[in-house]
Amino acid sequence: MSDKQPIKLDDEQIAELREIFRSFDRNNDGSLTQLELGSLLRSLGLKPSPDQLENLIMKADTNSNGLVEFSEFVALVEPELVSAKCPYTEEQLKQLFRMFDRDGNGFITAAELAHSMAKLGHALTAEELTGMIREADTDGDGRINFQEFSQAITSAAFDNSWA
Repeated sequence: MSDKQPIKLDDEQIAELREIFRSFDRNNDGSLTQLELGSLLRSLGLKPSPDQLENLIMKADTNSNGLVEFSEFVALVEPELVSAKCPYTEEQLKQLFRMFDRDGNGFITAAELAHSMAKLGHALTAEELTGMIREADTDGDGRINFQEFSQAITSAAFDNSWA
């Protein structure tokens, strides 16, 4: 029996979303047009097609006024941000992590990452390697722990669905 509560965004994430929303709400009317929503998504590195944008607005626009209000915007992005749609299970992420963590110490070093990527047929330049480590290493210790790995994999999967 699983009592899984839906994960909600914290106040900081909501405040961040409100700030992003406001900066793209060009006429400050409290809602985003298709054009404004498109600009917002592109600023996040996403590349939605006009069809994807239209579908997104239709999905988000619960009051059917053709615009996306802040509450509708939060409802739209919340499932993605709380990674409810992560394409991998926790177990799959752990297996993947173990493949990269060659010495089994709970961390992926630059050397382990380089070796694993080369074995997968994706040899990395030193620049790519340091970039990947820097991006994933949120605590700045120069190596990637499981939490950082999961976050990097999850966000990469989300980004690629729009690329």
